[in-house]
Amino acid sequence: MNTATDSPPAPSRLALYLDLIRWNRPAGWLLLLWPTLAALWLAAGGFPGWHLLIVFTLGTILMRSAGCCVNDVADRDFDRFVKRTAQRPVTSGALPVRNALAFGALLALAAFGLVLTTNALTIALSFAALAITIAYPYAKRFVSMPQAVLGVAFSFGIPMAFAAVQGAVPALAWWLLFGNLFWVLAYDTEYAMVDRDDDLRIGIKTSAITLGRFDVAAVMGFYGLYLLTWGVLGFGQGLGWVFALGLAAAAAQAAWHWTLIRDRAREGCFKAFRLNHWVGLAVFAGIVTELALRAA
Repeated sequence: MNTATDSPPAPSRLALYLDLIRWNRPAGWLLLLWPTLAALWLAAGGFPGWHLLIVFTLGTILMRSAGCCVNDVADRDFDRFVKRTAQRPVTSGALPVRNALAFGALLALAAFGLVLTTNALTIALSFAALAITIAYPYAKRFVSMPQAVLGVAFSFGIPMAFAAVQGAVPALAWWLLFGNLFWVLAYDTEYAMVDRDDDLRIGIKTSAITLGRFDVAAVMGFYGLYLLTWGVLGFGQGLGWVFALGLAAAAAQAAWHWTLIRDRAREGCFKAFRLNHWVGLAVFAGIVTELALRAA
């Protein structure tokens, strides 16, 4: 038998589920994790304790994975026309819709089990977070800037973190969510720029299409608004020069991303999106280090 011409073996069921939740692409859940953990530290004025750290870290990973299941089911009829997504397990038919939904529900239930170890307000907010997560994939059919809906979904860990620590959601939490929304608009517009031609052909609405030739300028504006908002809020909480260094590191990365996306090449736009979690890490590191030095 000439094995060189044989078809590659079908992926295992485990491999299909891992591909469904993008297990080998952690950038997605890191984008959710850094602002959530930053909110935890700000709410607690320092280290929030191992219990909440574990709850929010695992909960973020589980809910992002559940969101991937919902997204792939909702977009399966569109994804088959996009080269980058055509081979996703649900889209290709390798994984039945009912299996993907059942797995997503199981992941969401596991995340809810973690939330149950917190308090009543955090539990109540988790239902709103779930509703927004489910709504986002369908927003692309009706909303010209669906990335704004994603921004709320990807930022909702912020008020939940304050609720878990303080038993209340102060104005600071909502302003942090508002600022983080601009970061999500920045990196998800970069992501949308990758698929713009395919999305135009199949009729999907995205910020990259809505912004048109102003897409690059808008992305840089979104970065600026994110860093400005978080900077004002952080300095208002008494954070100092170490926090400023974190913001500067994030701003330097945003400037580098401009060089990647300015010619709108797919490879550059996707690289900018994929490496965006380092922007969030820089801001988080500045907050954590500043608060640790204050406590020392």
